Amino acid sequence: MNNKKELSAAQREEFFSVLKTRFEKNSNRHTGLEWANVQAKLETHTDKLWSLNEMERTGGDPDVVNYDQKTDEYIFFDCSAESPNGRRSVCYDREGLESRKEHQPENNAIDMAAAMGIELLSEEQYRTLQKLGKFDMKTSSWLKTPSEIRKLGGAIFADFRYGNVFVYHNGAQSYYGARAFRAWLAV
Repeated sequence: MNNKKELSAAQREEFFSVLKTRFEKNSNRHTGLEWANVQAKLETHTDKLWSLNEMERTGGDPDVVNYDQKTDEYIFFDCSAESPNGRRSVCYDREGLESRKEHQPENNAIDMAAAMGIELLSEEQYRTLQKLGKFDMKTSSWLKTPSEIRKLGGAIFADFRYGNVFVYHNGAQSYYGARAFRAWLAV
């Protein structure tokens, strides 16, 4: 991972091209927004651009899904068709990871997201994402778990099956090859 948390000029140019192409191809996700305004915002927040690049590098296909007028921020979600491949096979959090006596995965969703400068989608955000397309039809994604569930040892995840969003629970120590986490970032 890049410790500088900054992209070179060439990396920025290439990444802007990727983001712009995705933005234009999926205009239904951000009706009424203009790419030039998004890019201008990203150019002034290079730390956030680095985080978006981490989302991209791990297979998230980040895209703009909203603009918050109150905070003057563009909201990006992972929009990959399936859970991001570079974030799979992880427990929910460090406590869940450390509670495993054997077969520990290499990482956990909460620590990975923090290192990338992003946050896991909440259940509400996940349902919003599913209104923009069909995601996680073969995989599932860890979601930000309410503290009352986490205190009891559980964590929640969701997927899209049979035309519906399903939210489930597992022990936070669980991990599966077809489960990653989806994230969001405000810029």
